[in-house]
Amino acid sequence: MSTKFFNHFGRDIMSIIGMIHVRPLPGTPACNKQFDIQQLVDHACNDALIFVRQGLHGILVENMFDRPYIKHDDAGPEITATMTRVCSEVRRVVPERIPCGVQILAGLNHEALAVAIASQFQFIRVEGFVFSHVADEGLMTTACAGPLLRYRRQIDAEHILVLTDIKKKHCSHSITDDLDLTETARAARFFLTDGLIITGRETGDPPTLTDFDQINQSLIDDHVPLLIGSGLTVENLSGFFKNKNIAAAIVGSYFKHKGKWFNSLCEDNVQTFMHKYNQLLQQQQQ
Repeated sequence: MSTKFFNHFGRDIMSIIGMIHVRPLPGTPACNKQFDIQQLVDHACNDALIFVRQGLHGILVENMFDRPYIKHDDAGPEITATMTRVCSEVRRVVPERIPCGVQILAGLNHEALAVAIASQFQFIRVEGFVFSHVADEGLMTTACAGPLLRYRRQIDAEHILVLTDIKKKHCSHSITDDLDLTETARAARFFLTDGLIITGRETGDPPTLTDFDQINQSLIDDHVPLLIGSGLTVENLSGFFKNKNIAAAIVGSYFKHKGKWFNSLCEDNVQTFMHKYNQLLQQQQQ
């Protein structure tokens, strides 16, 4: 595991990162006409406090409810401004020891980095880091690695981790069909990613353990952190936990009522999951 990643999470075993889905932002189709920024803030902070109470190791904030998503050129400044307010309030209620991150859909990676530095966050989740793909919001043609990492240098934000999805969910990768997952991982590592996020085909679908084993073998000399980006549940936790190649897991859907991402957070689900996690941890340490 990279020193930079370890410095933030302080763990040499799989960390659990809880996902906060911010309610619809201003101007998006699902946004209430009587938009109230304080309601967005309160909802996000309440979720964050549940994660803190249940002992999660990190928090990721994302504008999942802004569907249908738009690409960078069509997004207005209100999205960045509102996410900055929400993330700053989350950071205020979350203890400093717990790293926080942000993703802004779809592909607003520069904006996410700006929000992260303004909110004193420790990482961002990035799509479109290398190569091109077709997403449900359209053709993502420009790999962001070069411009994004230069921007990170320019704003003195190199302490912020850039964690990158590869062969990401909800996308067609026919453009790069001649490149498998391990080749894409090597390209992202060559372009200086701080961590690789592996997902299933869509929200709630897990990747396979074989994916992690193959990527780890391919990058065995690079020590790049590998993260689960979707589909982790209390039922499949044991298999992934035992895989020493996985540095962290981002959990969203399982923590919601009935396991659906669009439902409210269910603290009982979080508690059940973390109880199982702690049991596995104790067994490993014996």
